[in-house]
Amino acid sequence: MATAVFHQAGGALQSNSYLNSSGYHHELANASLRLISKAFKADIRQLKRSYIPGQRNFGLIQASSSETSVFDPVLSPSNKSSSDSKKKSNEVALILIRHGESLWNEKNLFTGCVDVPLTKKGVEEAIEAGKRISNIPVDMIYTSALIRAQMTAMLAMTQHRRRKVPIIIHNESEQARTWSQIFSEETKKQSIPVLTAWQLNERMYGELQGLNKQETADRYGKDQVHEWRRSYDIPPPNGESLEMCAERAVAYFKHNIEPQLQSGKNVMIAAHGNSLRSIIMYLDKLTSQEVISLELSTGIPMLYIFKEGKFIRRGSPAGPTEAGVYAYTRRLAQYRQKLDDMLH
Repeated sequence: MATAVFHQAGGALQSNSYLNSSGYHHELANASLRLISKAFKADIRQLKRSYIPGQRNFGLIQASSSETSVFDPVLSPSNKSSSDSKKKSNEVALILIRHGESLWNEKNLFTGCVDVPLTKKGVEEAIEAGKRISNIPVDMIYTSALIRAQMTAMLAMTQHRRRKVPIIIHNESEQARTWSQIFSEETKKQSIPVLTAWQLNERMYGELQGLNKQETADRYGKDQVHEWRRSYDIPPPNGESLEMCAERAVAYFKHNIEPQLQSGKNVMIAAHGNSLRSIIMYLDKLTSQEVISLELSTGIPMLYIFKEGKFIRRGSPAGPTEAGVYAYTRRLAQYRQKLDDMLH
C-alpha cells in the first residue's frame, strides 16, 4: 500500500505544469533565492550574504472562496458578513511535521542540506502522519526545498479526508508563473498551494555532510561532535549553528507564514529537525538552553492552535479514529462533522 501511495504522491510532485499563479500568487524578493533553493551548495558565507530579512518584500497569498479555516468548515456559505470574516482569523490550525526517515537517516550519516529521499520506512511514517491529521483543515502547505520534506507533505495529504490536491507553486520566472496557471475555477477549489523555501531547509552541516556520525565521533571525539550537534551557537566546520538556522527559519516564518495564519488560513509545514526546532523555539518562547534539548521524531505531526495572536501547543494529534483529536477545540470537532456529512 505504501508503494501505491508513494507513486500517487510522486505524480503530484512531478506535475510542474499543473499550478496556479493567479489564485495563489506569491512573490519572493528576487529570483536568485530560487537558485539557492535548488542547490543550496554555497558555503555559509554566501548564504548569509544572500539572505537579508530586512530587505525582503513578501506577498500574501490570496484566499480562495473554497478554502476552509477552523471557523469556516467545508461547504460553508460564501456570503459572509464582514464580522464573520473577522472572526475567521481568530482560531486556525498550524501543523508541523518533521520529514519521515531519509536514506541517510537510515545510514546514520550527517545529511544537512544534501537532497536525500525517504526510505520505505519514511514513506510509511509520512502516510501515518497523514492519518493523524486527516480531519484537521489545511489551506496551505509550506515545505523546505529538499525532496524528503516535499515527499512527506505530499504523502501525508493523500490521507486527508478533504481530498484536495497539493500543487507546488513555481515563482522562478514570469514565464513559469504564466505557464503554470490553472484556468478552471473548480479545479482551484480542489487544490492546496504548496510553497517551497530554502529558508526551511535543515541546517547546513558543512564539512560533516555525508560523514558517518559514529565514525566522526571516533575521529574528532565524542564531546566535540556533541558540541557541534547540540550547542546553540557553535557551528560545525564551514556549517551553520542552530542559532544561524533559527535566524533564517524564524524570519521566514514571521514574514511569510504568520501573516497567512493571521488572515485565517490553516497551515501545514513539512520541514526538518533543526528548522522546526527553531520555529518551535519562537512559538513556545524557549530559551537557547531549552531548545537544544528539544527532540523531534521523524513523521510525527505537532498541532498548534493560533488564537488571538497567540500559539497554543496541543502536541501530536491522536489517530483519526480516536476521539482525542477532535477535543482540541470545538471548531475542529465541527470541521470533522462537516467532513462526515459531506463524505457519507
